[in-house]
Amino acid sequence: MPEATPQPPPRPSWENDWAPDTSRPPGTRRLWLAGTLAIATTVACVTAIAVSHSAPDRTSARPQTGSALDQGPGLLSFASPTTGPATPGNDETGTPTASPTESVVSATAPAATPASTAKTSPSGTKPTKSAPSVGSSGGSGGGQGGGSAPRSSALRSVRSVNYPDRYWHVSGGYVRLDPVGGSEFREDSTFTVVKGLADGSCYSFRAADGRYLRHRDFVLRADRDDGTSLFGRDATFCARASARSGAVMLESVNYPGRYLRHQNFQLKLNPYQDSDLYRADSAFRLVDPLA
Repeated sequence: MPEATPQPPPRPSWENDWAPDTSRPPGTRRLWLAGTLAIATTVACVTAIAVSHSAPDRTSARPQTGSALDQGPGLLSFASPTTGPATPGNDETGTPTASPTESVVSATAPAATPASTAKTSPSGTKPTKSAPSVGSSGGSGGGQGGGSAPRSSALRSVRSVNYPDRYWHVSGGYVRLDPVGGSEFREDSTFTVVKGLADGSCYSFRAADGRYLRHRDFVLRADRDDGTSLFGRDATFCARASARSGAVMLESVNYPGRYLRHQNFQLKLNPYQDSDLYRADSAFRLVDPLA
């Protein structure tokens, strides 16, 4: 049996040329690990907070319910389109005429005219609406007649201001400005003034044979009432104050700014002009009936 060779006892560390590291304090490695862990934890918390704030708020995105929303302003603010029949085109220019509502509005307020018509002149100003009243009478053949608008359902003849010997006269279906003639002329120059067919605050003129005076192609003529709204508007005229004393101007309901005037002794519907001639040609006096 071999003999065990005894081993020399281990040498102490200081005898093996080992010496402790004195360049750093003791426990530095643990401090570094703890600091790294703390930084990682902080970064994780900050990231979680940022993500939670950037996420959408599901509660606020949820649609509201209840009467407060249903009754909120502006939810039902759109007007429903009208489904009524279209207004028939006028028979003079082919363009749509004013609706009955527009006609009433234009008859109750003075119509806007071009800026040139707003100027004044020594002989007169732009016509304004006159209050309906009973016109004073005048004898046939040149007596001074009243210039105010007549009461409804009154017999009247219409005399020119600048041609006082001439009256409205229905001849061949048209209305002319003619001198006084025989009994037939007197009958055709006498009209029943009634409330306007399209506007009760204005007037319509009915001839002895039942026809009404209406404008067509901007010319005044006598036609049978066909019951249409277009005919009613064409046959309705509103009295406006004239620059000529005791006279009136007659404005169309569906063509505001156009007035009856005579040209070459023919009654027409012309736009207002700021001239002495126009004011004289469009001024008429409603006098006692010739017939």
